[in-house]
Amino acid sequence: MITLFKNAKIFDGHSEEILDGGDVVVEGGQIKEVGANCGNFSNAQVIDCQGRYLMPGLIDCHFHANSPSMNVAVIEHMLPPLLAAHAVKVLEGTLQRGFTTVRDAAGGDMGLWMAIEQGLIKGPRFYFSGRAISQTGGHGDMRPGNERELCGCGVFAGALSLVADGADAVRIAVREELRKGAHQIKIFVSGGVLSPTDPIWMPQFTEEEIRAAVYEAATRRTYVMAHSHTDDSSRRCSEYGVRSIEHGTLINQDETARILARNGTYVVPTLSVGDVLKRHVDELKLPPAVVAKIKGVGNESLRSIEVCARAGVKLGFGTDLLDHAFHPFQGGEFELRGEVSKPIDVLRSATSINAEILQMAGQLGCIQAGALADILVLEGNPFADLALFRKPEKNIPVIMKGGVLVRNRLS
Repeated sequence: MITLFKNAKIFDGHSEEILDGGDVVVEGGQIKEVGANCGNFSNAQVIDCQGRYLMPGLIDCHFHANSPSMNVAVIEHMLPPLLAAHAVKVLEGTLQRGFTTVRDAAGGDMGLWMAIEQGLIKGPRFYFSGRAISQTGGHGDMRPGNERELCGCGVFAGALSLVADGADAVRIAVREELRKGAHQIKIFVSGGVLSPTDPIWMPQFTEEEIRAAVYEAATRRTYVMAHSHTDDSSRRCSEYGVRSIEHGTLINQDETARILARNGTYVVPTLSVGDVLKRHVDELKLPPAVVAKIKGVGNESLRSIEVCARAGVKLGFGTDLLDHAFHPFQGGEFELRGEVSKPIDVLRSATSINAEILQMAGQLGCIQAGALADILVLEGNPFADLALFRKPEKNIPVIMKGGVLVRNRLS
């Protein structure tokens, strides 16, 4: 089956120069041709874009499929089949918002990947990390400090994360997640908001532990992504070989940003989750310690983005949302980023730069011959109005993933 998109304004994921009146030919799940007047095909399905913008499918590089609640303790106590049912709802909603690819940052596994690949879940391409790896008392250790250790084993392994202490234990944990099919590895290198016992400023994992994770990931030709809020932890990650810094909320030193840029370390800001937490903290019924951390975090994320951009750090795009009530805010990340970034920079972050992070440059996040046919058609100009992604049902009439139309309201 050939699909021919005609008469579109094409944003290719890279260039600010738009191809006006362009065509895109799709066959066998790939883009075969891009240009003006690509011709007529007697057996083609034709979608006349009538001058609408056409762009690559969106990529969310910090996503959580297993995320029915902002209270992570609730998730940890769910039966696996129930958690999987929640994940189906999250994944299918994500694809309907125009995100044709996601990178799961904790808890996603081979089962969800297989269900998507086999068509049992109509979801986005799914790059999963398995369970994220934490030190004892770190951001991924979800045991409350006032809870007695009933088993006496002193080890935590939950639905989203697990604990490993020491380079050898980290090495084993990484090997185990890779054995189970993880596409990349996630570790925690600073404190976080939703964990019960660690302050945000707390450095986590030693150099030896971080390097062990990076080395083991490299043996599978993949990489490590690291939860990191602070200057110190982000600098250490970059120096020890981590590929992408997640959040980077408190990167405020120009020298740190220059180190990240020099080492080719990506930063994936996640403004949506911070925005949701601040606006809804009183209604979320989170533990008191978590509420105190939310209220104690200043609005530093935008400044961090400016610092990184000024130094030439490549910025990805993530949302980090949890809770069914908040996943629909996924497209709002564009408008939040637009407060300090040009539209072209935000759009590149969610397409071609995220594809680079995933080691899929030229295959995802672009409109070019040979790329996978993940394509959106928009009602509106994304360079003039990033807010259009907030209402995907209204503003994205066509969604294609891998050459298959998920939505087509232009026929």
